Amino acid sequence: MQTYFAPAALLPNGMAENVRFVVGDDGRFVRIDADASSTGAETLAGPVLPGMPNLHSHAFQRAMAGLAERAGPKDDSFWTWRETMYGFAARLSPEDLEAIATELYVEMLKAGYTAVAEFHYVHRDPQGRPYGRPTELSDRIVAAAKTAGIGLTHLPVLYGYSGFGAKPPTEGQRRFILDPDAYLRLVADLRAAHRGPLVEIGAAPHSLRAVTPDTLGAVLAGLAPDAPVHIHIAEQTKEVEDCLAWSGQRPVAWLLAHHAVNERWCLVHATHLSDSETHDLAASGAVAGLCPTTEANLGDGLFRLVPFLAGRGAIGVGSDSNVSVDPVEELRWLEYGQRLILRKRNVAETSPGASVGRALWSRAAAGGAAALGQKIGALRVGLRADLVVLDPKAPALVGRSGDASIDSFVFAGARQNVRDVMVGGRFAVREGRHPEEERALAGYRRAIARLAA
Repeated sequence: MQTYFAPAALLPNGMAENVRFVVGDDGRFVRIDADASSTGAETLAGPVLPGMPNLHSHAFQRAMAGLAERAGPKDDSFWTWRETMYGFAARLSPEDLEAIATELYVEMLKAGYTAVAEFHYVHRDPQGRPYGRPTELSDRIVAAAKTAGIGLTHLPVLYGYSGFGAKPPTEGQRRFILDPDAYLRLVADLRAAHRGPLVEIGAAPHSLRAVTPDTLGAVLAGLAPDAPVHIHIAEQTKEVEDCLAWSGQRPVAWLLAHHAVNERWCLVHATHLSDSETHDLAASGAVAGLCPTTEANLGDGLFRLVPFLAGRGAIGVGSDSNVSVDPVEELRWLEYGQRLILRKRNVAETSPGASVGRALWSRAAAGGAAALGQKIGALRVGLRADLVVLDPKAPALVGRSGDASIDSFVFAGARQNVRDVMVGGRFAVREGRHPEEERALAGYRRAIARLAA
């Protein structure tokens, strides 16, 4: 067992001082005491927060970040960006994918993410043929996570169609396509090979437009009952309009009416909701997976945060296209987007005197943990010891204590304010450095050079 002492830490009931953590050999907290002694413990350099789960990532898109920022011949949107993404995905080799993911996961750790849900939809080779080992590309994601030392919930994606009503897939989607039987075999093989203390395997029907009621039902019936289920939904207005034309219902309303959506579900984006959908989604217990930097980059719109939180809805944040890799930026823009719409301040937490930064961090950590299906998201006995140590010497944090340190971190800080990061009782980042960062960056550069050739 290892024992650590923090001058301050965000415990489930709020910020506490002089906190002593005991971490067992299994990487979980076995004892946590506030107002404790530092005797015999390693003293951590600054305030401690629970590690942040990243509930939505497409790792390979990190390598194309910034390549779709040129104005096109017509109005640019998610749908025009998607064509650029398809072209990029068509060129990826297994080695490229692993190199890109390794570099990305190192970046995530250095920013304060301690686990990631990888929404992985590239399954086949560039010609659309299965690899000799069908798990080839998923295995590369798991290998990257293990090299980096980040927790992983791997979510292989079911993708069968290009639009509502079982429209045939396009040429750009050929690497994504699996039928339900092949998909369930893939999930079963991955669960058998990789589940462990830092790795969970779930499932991800890509979207209602990419599956049919029959294929979605077949896959849900074949999954383990505890497997996390993630789905893109209601991200763009066109998707809502197409779903209405196909079914007579909006996407979230259709899903809630046809399936037992509960705490194991994560509905990613859910940008365009009616009043009733907002209420019903909050009541379901499912997590709304919000990715503000990507949603802004793609011009998607803004989630209805205020009524969703009023209904006690669960939220988490993700880096999605990885145009930004920073939980602070996601939380900041989640709040700022609401301020711009409502022309008010301090929207996510309105109790007099309450800390908005603490509320955002705590809610996103708890919601992200639920979405990943992992015992993380808080500094609590029995949970995995995932934590972030802030740097009290960083300019934004100098002279800050208690909730003010979290508020300054979220609203006035930057990635360099993260000093140390622990995952499963082991430090993945010390003094802002990751032991694999030079090798990861070198591999990433080789992959980019090949893709650019």
